[in-house]
Amino acid sequence: MEVDIITTPKGFHCKLCNIDMPNKPSLDEHVKGRKHKTLTDVRATRQAQEERSVFVSGFQKDASQTQLTEYFQRFGDVENVIFDKDKGVYAIVQFSEIEGQQTALSQLVHEINGQRLRVKPREKKGFKLINKKKTDFQNLQEVLERLKPVLVQAETVNEQMHCVVERIQLTENKKNARALLVQLIQEVFTEFFPDSQIMAFGSSVNTFGIHSCDLDLFLDLENTKTFQARAKSSTEPVAEASSDDGRSEDSILSDIDLSTASPADLLELVAAILKKCVPGVHKVQVVASARLPVVKFHYHQLDLQGDISINNRLAVRNTRYLQLCSGLDARLRPLVYTIRYWARQKQLAGNVGGAGPLLNNYALTLLVIFFLQNSDPPVLPTVDQLKAMACEEEECVIEGWDCTFPSQPIAVPPSKNEQDLCVLLAAFFSFYATFDFAGSVISLREGRALPVTSFIGQTREETTQEEEEEEAMEEEQPRQPHNQALKLGPLNLLDPFELSHNVAGNLSERSQLNFQRECQEAEKYCRSLQYLRKSTKGKPWGLVRLFTPHGEGPKHKNQDGSADKDMSISIPFRLALLPEGLRAQLQQAGDDFRPLWFQRVCVAVVQVFQNVLKCGPGSLTEPTPAGDPGHADAAPGSCVSMDATSEELNTSNDSGVAGQDSPRSTAAAAVGTKRPLSSESSDASTSPQGKKARLGRGPKPGAPCWTWSQTHAVWAGRRKVRRELVKETVDSRPEGSSTALETQVTEHILEKQPRVKVPLVFRVQAKLVGATQSTKVLLQIHPPSEGKDHFRDFFHFLEVFLPKMVDTLMETTM
Repeated sequence: MEVDIITTPKGFHCKLCNIDMPNKPSLDEHVKGRKHKTLTDVRATRQAQEERSVFVSGFQKDASQTQLTEYFQRFGDVENVIFDKDKGVYAIVQFSEIEGQQTALSQLVHEINGQRLRVKPREKKGFKLINKKKTDFQNLQEVLERLKPVLVQAETVNEQMHCVVERIQLTENKKNARALLVQLIQEVFTEFFPDSQIMAFGSSVNTFGIHSCDLDLFLDLENTKTFQARAKSSTEPVAEASSDDGRSEDSILSDIDLSTASPADLLELVAAILKKCVPGVHKVQVVASARLPVVKFHYHQLDLQGDISINNRLAVRNTRYLQLCSGLDARLRPLVYTIRYWARQKQLAGNVGGAGPLLNNYALTLLVIFFLQNSDPPVLPTVDQLKAMACEEEECVIEGWDCTFPSQPIAVPPSKNEQDLCVLLAAFFSFYATFDFAGSVISLREGRALPVTSFIGQTREETTQEEEEEEAMEEEQPRQPHNQALKLGPLNLLDPFELSHNVAGNLSERSQLNFQRECQEAEKYCRSLQYLRKSTKGKPWGLVRLFTPHGEGPKHKNQDGSADKDMSISIPFRLALLPEGLRAQLQQAGDDFRPLWFQRVCVAVVQVFQNVLKCGPGSLTEPTPAGDPGHADAAPGSCVSMDATSEELNTSNDSGVAGQDSPRSTAAAAVGTKRPLSSESSDASTSPQGKKARLGRGPKPGAPCWTWSQTHAVWAGRRKVRRELVKETVDSRPEGSSTALETQVTEHILEKQPRVKVPLVFRVQAKLVGATQSTKVLLQIHPPSEGKDHFRDFFHFLEVFLPKMVDTLMETTM
């Protein structure tokens, strides 16, 4: 048992992660998990740093980090110097090895420029995890409280949106201060890399910056590489070579060849220059694991986080694109600032440390631009339309990607859309409240949503050997990276230019669902009078109520606290879990991939109920209310019992279409075929000839419905039975990941446990939801009139179990 784990009356508690576990298996999973291992490694690293560090004070206020580094270097290699003048004149000197610390402490007297220093061991502090999520939430509440009085007093929502911009945008003073820092870094790096250029990009300069945004810098070394090559090819000695402005080549260029140096080596060199030669810069760290490796740093005087990259020319072009969009329509900036602030308040954005499962500001900005491209009439043109408006001199290709657009907004005709800001804000929420994220890839270049199936199989490995040889021969031309794999996820948002990059690829499924749910809530609010009308009593209205965080949405229950009468379970579209054969079929289907996928889900649902949970055919004898799938006015053949459809749905041919040869196949009906005209499954007394079925009183044609009967409590004690069976087998996979194991669990329950007093007879109706909202199969569960308490427990079990089993069946057997 680890020292971090303590036993509690309710199980176990991890002091390091501040997490409770109910039992030993949960504890074992937690200890093996990434969070616990990461925090353990961080704690060990910090403890090792404390062992190798000394606390230094007593030096003069004008002493620099360089002076301290040079002095303590005599005792051992100095890894870092943490300089702090705010809480008193002191510094933490960190050695690479513990011997350096011990040697420094063994010397009794230390002096720099005649000033005697006080050197002692660094104080050891216990490692404590800070709940950043709670801290961030408290900070957001404080910011909103300061902003609330101003927003309440505004006269219109438009005015409120402009107030948000004024309060949180990057001020001119801070812009000027950042420009001076960029100039300072430019001067330092010019000494080491002649003719190099430091360019700012991102929020600091794209017109959407806020006062706390990072400073993103790009170090362009192309001119330096040219200078170095010219110096080496010159007949004169290298030491006498000079650039156009008279600067001689620094010795650092004699030690490293920029044309062959690896990015990792260059970043280490950049980090060393920042750490030792730029005043006020500390906490320098190379982040080589990022998609685009960077050197992170902190500038003490401005309390500013920054980073420098060397292979990010596309990001500079993206910044120019956002600057152009901002100049094309004045409504873009207030919309972006308001939606970014809303997303932060709802905890949809704001990844800690730049990494996490939430939306980043760049992705949010692109979502706003895409919405404006699809407004009626459009507010902003597509990237392809901008390309057509550019002149020949403005053509731009970076790393094989076409990044052409006009350099000035005057070249683009103004939009004919004259909607107010408040109307556009409400329309933004409405647009994404029903957007099909699962089945679409958002393209700002074309200004439309592309079917996700068209991106299946677009990997680098698909290029032929002749194509690779042809690319290798074109040394002067940049490699065309159009065949790189696009990382598909819950939300697919293409970069405007680098079309193999999903800007929202970091987003988790939960984050995407939260974003869409919050858009739905915001859409409802924007239809209320509280959104448009200012309160005469000074109460929160407009953006104030929109920004106010709220807890989890209300659970859908009846007044007696029971589950809803019309319960539902969603089976989302997860492209990554589908087998290769089905993915290929969906790709061939193109925009019509949803019906085919719906068929396969229906097949899997039947298999779960019939084969895994051992449900039998049901027969409802109780009266059925109007609107129920079993109502007499339902369309003939659209609602059938299990025994009429299970075999057909389980029959799949080589093409993968279940039961396509059977006229009574429910799966075939799901594709949208017309209901049969024969009276084979219809009743003349309930559906007179020539009379159409009423809309809304039964399932539509193509909406399969099954009646099932469950005679045993297959949900009760299921985990215990599974653990017992796993001990006897080598199958240790989690719940829902093994069809054979789950079937065995059900059979064990049927054999050992008695039947329920009243068999649970219920209906399941499937329908496809897509095209205008997130692609998914919605299973409407209609409970029986008897045994509701048992069925409520059964439904809660199905909510978790059924989607997992469908995913497993889709992945392994389809």
